[in-house]
Amino acid sequence: MFQVTFSEQSIRELNKLGQLAQLEAIGPISRLTAGDLAHPREPLGRFHRGGKELYRLRSGGYRFYFESLDETTLHVVWILHQNSLEDFLLRNKLPVSDAQLAEQHSKFWKYLESLAQPREK
Repeated sequence: MFQVTFSEQSIRELNKLGQLAQLEAIGPISRLTAGDLAHPREPLGRFHRGGKELYRLRSGGYRFYFESLDETTLHVVWILHQNSLEDFLLRNKLPVSDAQLAEQHSKFWKYLESLAQPREK
């Protein structure tokens, strides 16, 4: 088993959940083994981004994006809700920074809201 550390973003996401939901969410990542990382199978995936090897682990309605720092430590970089724009962008490996993710997220939802507005003729 690995020691798991969390970024500030991932801690904020976990803190939005109740204690039982937190335990359920982090359960799958706390049970990962070196063999799992060497040969990822669903719900675990591996991809490369910005010169780093990252992993994605589905856990309930959340996606944990993390990296292996060494043989004993995993670092969770992001925890994203499965239906969020950020998760979509990361899963599709689109080249955006964290700041761009946040900016695009708000613009995307404003755009969708504008589509629902009746247009004047």
